[in-house]
Amino acid sequence: MDELDLLDWKRRVFALYAAVRAEPDAARATAGWRAGRDELFASHPQSPLPDRAGFSGLPYFPFDPAARVTADVGPAERRRFEVEASAGEPMAFVRFAVARFTLGGTDCELELYWLDAYGGGVFVPFADATSGAETYGAGRYLLDTVKGADLGTEDGRLVLDFNLAYNPSCSYDPRWACPLAPPANRLPLPVRAGERT
Repeated sequence: MDELDLLDWKRRVFALYAAVRAEPDAARATAGWRAGRDELFASHPQSPLPDRAGFSGLPYFPFDPAARVTADVGPAERRRFEVEASAGEPMAFVRFAVARFTLGGTDCELELYWLDAYGGGVFVPFADATSGAETYGAGRYLLDTVKGADLGTEDGRLVLDFNLAYNPSCSYDPRWACPLAPPANRLPLPVRAGERT
């Protein structure tokens, strides 16, 4: 992979999330983020799409304002472990906190991890009842601070917007190695927000 292309990809992804944070209307922010991702996937040399002929955009569920929630974050016993990855080689993580929130009337929690590889950062993968049917079977990503995918806090609570949930690069091309959602981050309900398969 060309390092300059990779840096440009990261810079542009950061810019997409900066635009989301700057836009007060969540529906407009989501629409802009999706259009920006489509443009990157269609034209950038680092696109994870192996064949872009006929690409007309990534599939998403309709925007759902109820899919944007805030979570209480509490400490968790720090635990280092390896999470399965798509390429077969596990990736090292450190669990350091748990986010607790209500989604679709269901009390949920997701573990927050510090990713030791791939530049570090806070990382939140998840799977749900749509995984393997309507969405990528190994789960989606919700928060990845190394890519700027962080919406910050509101009133001291972590913002989690499932409308911005996205598939890992390995879902498009097996040459990418992606950490998969661990069992602790499997939500019991269908999350019909964000990217579909």
